[in-house]
Amino acid sequence: MEYKLCVPCLLGLEAPIADELRRLGMADVAAENGRVCFSGGGREIARANINLRVGERVLLELGSFEARSFDELFEGTRALPWEELIPRDGAFPVKGYSLNSKLFSVSDCQKIIKKAIVERLRGVYGIEWFPETGALYQVQFSIMKDRVSLSLDTSGEGLHKRGYRPAHNAAPLKETMAAAMVLLSRWRGRDDFCDPFCGSGTIPIEAALIAKGRAPGLARDFSAMRWRGIDPRVWDEAREEARAKEYHGAYRIVGSDIDPHAVRLARENAQRAGVADLIAFEVADAAKFSRPTERGVIVTNPPYGERIGEKAECEALYRAFGEAWRSCPNWRLYLLSSHTEFERCFGTPADKKRKLYNGMIKCDLFMYYKDRQAGNGK
Repeated sequence: MEYKLCVPCLLGLEAPIADELRRLGMADVAAENGRVCFSGGGREIARANINLRVGERVLLELGSFEARSFDELFEGTRALPWEELIPRDGAFPVKGYSLNSKLFSVSDCQKIIKKAIVERLRGVYGIEWFPETGALYQVQFSIMKDRVSLSLDTSGEGLHKRGYRPAHNAAPLKETMAAAMVLLSRWRGRDDFCDPFCGSGTIPIEAALIAKGRAPGLARDFSAMRWRGIDPRVWDEAREEARAKEYHGAYRIVGSDIDPHAVRLARENAQRAGVADLIAFEVADAAKFSRPTERGVIVTNPPYGERIGEKAECEALYRAFGEAWRSCPNWRLYLLSSHTEFERCFGTPADKKRKLYNGMIKCDLFMYYKDRQAGNGK
């Protein structure tokens, strides 16, 4: 059966996700604000979950409709064919959000949607009480400008959870954003690659996974693996297909940080990701950045100085790193920062900027890729 499938994402990442889906051969790919839609069945659900690097999750949209009252929300929800996917023992909790709509109370919307699904399933299954002891069919709703969209989450945990970073390891950058930055840099493994503010190693690790062509979801499970309506064989086939596409080459990837503890953590994460042999991690000061090779790509996420008292320190760091980078004229740079005066501090205006959101923080990806002379910003 064909479904409308959607990949929600942070604003600014729609284009790279659409590119990923097209490379996977998905049909009807269409980018919208904050999500990218496509069509497919069980095979496409498996392939998207296992292969996508940038999207947050894969949703199966049951339907959408206008609703300006709780009665309209109830009737619109009850009219959808929930029984096609949710079995008698399925667990179907409800969560979601509402923006710029008359129905603004999320908790009330949750209750109405849950009640409507129960009413629909009661009429189909002829039972009054649902044990919800089986597989998880997480119901997701979004209400934007009174337009309701109702979906089932096929992924479970967010796709950024690759499995190589322990749950207790808080990091300022999600794996999906790190992968997006590498993809936007157009680096594909031919030139040298460096992250001089590597922290726990997320950007170099995602770069190594991209260079190898290794699917990020190979080693994890997804909610839809336990759904009755999806042939379990599609997951094995999708994993086998992904493994067959891996490359086996030599790559020059360096991750460095001034903090020795961060470097140790980065090495451990790379080991868990299976790419430790592809990345050289080192303790180094980004303010003294220098590379022995003629050319390469820098993709990095330095400190933003969001806290009081850190702004001046970050500005000094940007100035020093800018001077060091200008001494390496053939190294392209893709740097993510929320600092509104970054270019002034760095000493060189970006060739291009792209607005992105690192979580809830509005940032710019500053791109420097034009030829310039060593020692100045030209």
